[in-house]
Amino acid sequence: MARVELIMPKMGESIMEATILKWSKKPGDSIAMDETVLEIATDKVDSEIPSPVAGTMVEILFPEEAVVEIGKVIAIIETEAGQIAASPAIAEKPVTPNAPAAAPEVVVPVAATATPTETSKTDDDRFYSPLVKSMAKQEGISAEELSRIAGSGAQGRVTKTDMIEYLKTKANGPAPQMPQQPVVSTPVASTQNNQQTTLSSAPTTDYTSGNVEIIEMDRMRKLISDHMVMSKHTSPHVTSFVEADVTNMVQWRERNKKKFMEKYGENITFTPLFIDAVVKAIKDFPMINISLDGYKIIRKKDINIGMAAALPSGNLIVPVIKNADHLNLIGLTKMVNDLAARARQNKLKPEEIKDGTFTVTNVGTFGNVMGTPIINQPQVAILATGSIKKKPAVIETEYGDVIAIRQMMFLSLSYDHRVVDGSLGGSFLRRIADNLENFDAHQSI
Repeated sequence: MARVELIMPKMGESIMEATILKWSKKPGDSIAMDETVLEIATDKVDSEIPSPVAGTMVEILFPEEAVVEIGKVIAIIETEAGQIAASPAIAEKPVTPNAPAAAPEVVVPVAATATPTETSKTDDDRFYSPLVKSMAKQEGISAEELSRIAGSGAQGRVTKTDMIEYLKTKANGPAPQMPQQPVVSTPVASTQNNQQTTLSSAPTTDYTSGNVEIIEMDRMRKLISDHMVMSKHTSPHVTSFVEADVTNMVQWRERNKKKFMEKYGENITFTPLFIDAVVKAIKDFPMINISLDGYKIIRKKDINIGMAAALPSGNLIVPVIKNADHLNLIGLTKMVNDLAARARQNKLKPEEIKDGTFTVTNVGTFGNVMGTPIINQPQVAILATGSIKKKPAVIETEYGDVIAIRQMMFLSLSYDHRVVDGSLGGSFLRRIADNLENFDAHQSI
């Protein structure tokens, strides 16, 4: 027999932890290969995690509702040694000579490859999350002062709530003493050095009028809220705008959408047309397709386009089209429709919401003409496409200028001014508009 360690999978570049929603198996239960073991959730997606091996659940290491760092062991499954030997992803731990015989333990990543993690500690060997350390740095709290703050999290961990409460009472007295109990430090996936969140206590709202309804944020909205604040704190946002004449593109789609459906069984929307224009522009301006690690610029050779999609709950999710530059218009249309449909049904896989290098959000879907989107960290730019409206526009012809009714839209690009200057951001945005305006209205499907 062999003991298999199930690992909390990596769910995306900016995701450091996940919440265990439900265990589908309990100790003593038999588990088949690929059978669902538990359900987990992040700010991006809820997902069912299958077992990579067949065996028996031996131990569950975290309860439901626990927040677990990426790379942590979450459960133990006991399985036949023969089955383990057949899996190339598993390596048995060596047995100490003369030690009592015991079942070897193996580590199996669950549903996604777990990357090595780094531990965030201060000199007192107590674990602090990057968020807590960021708050401490922002508020000028020393490591010695931080070590005295009582933690209410798992294994005495200091949480965001602990920090907020401490900051509220800091001026009224000395730092509270940490309870005298052993604290077990646990590893956590490291985040980029530049990703820091400013979280300060807000004044308490007066509800004395009574004519209010207090609505608690759901789990996903809380995480989205923190992620948006972190992005605005991390990146100095600049937004540029252009207006594009997309008459040729609109007329081509109107003429061909029925044929497209008959030939490929897919409804062609404007989204794949926008993404195609973005991909071509990224090829011309590759320094948009980057991320930052401190003062190091990481240029991504893969072009993975995230497409923001609204969920029925009102929350947003960003499925990613991997290697979008390898797909033609038919392939992009199929990917867009598939990801959008499964996003609405909450059936996206963890690997389908990670590793994006640039994001497109279509605010025109809601009738908005333009927007100032917030960058999806750790990317450095995001494009918002506005609604397409008929407008009178001046057209230059060989016989002089004329006024005609054209299909016009605004494009807005928010970018990280640390690495994307106005020249690059503006030129890149203009190139996207040029690609849309120069759409070949005579191309076949």
